[in-house]
Amino acid sequence: MRTNSAGRLLAVMLAVIGALMLQVTVLPHFAWRVGGLGVVPDLVLLVVVAVALATDTRYATLTGFFAGLVLDIAPPADHLAGRWALALTIVGYVIGRLAHDNTAEVARFEPDGARRPALALVLVAAAGGSFVGTSVFALTGVFLNDASAGVGDLLPVALVALLLDVIAALVVVPVVWWLLRRLGADRAAQALWARV
Repeated sequence: MRTNSAGRLLAVMLAVIGALMLQVTVLPHFAWRVGGLGVVPDLVLLVVVAVALATDTRYATLTGFFAGLVLDIAPPADHLAGRWALALTIVGYVIGRLAHDNTAEVARFEPDGARRPALALVLVAAAGGSFVGTSVFALTGVFLNDASAGVGDLLPVALVALLLDVIAALVVVPVVWWLLRRLGADRAAQALWARV
């Protein structure tokens, strides 16, 4: 069974929008206060990491750009637009490239779900994606004089964000993987489009 690009696109869009809605509406009520900033898991970043593990590098990079743009314009965005787009584009590229070039266990997305990434790979990819994404976002803020905190205040925030992202990856990555498998298969996507 081959994948359906329309179904895969629908799955990615649902995952990004769903993650964004949870990230900006529900999670701020449970924010961990570090250095005067509220830190929550970056669910949108984790969707990009999951797509990078499930698809190829090019698709993950484009997903990162789309997800970053959506995150840049979603209220209550208080930063210059484009910072998250750049950060998540780099995350999609780096995680996709490293996972597919250096790991024999990671396969391109297969609709029958025959192979999934190992738990250790998911956790390492989430940690790496969190570090890269948060670092790029913070550094662009410093370079553009758009940072709400100083460089010294950003390290504890980045470490807490990394920890929260790794924990949240245990749920987000399997859910995105399931969505991609479910909606990316020809029959499932055709059935869904027939209902619309």
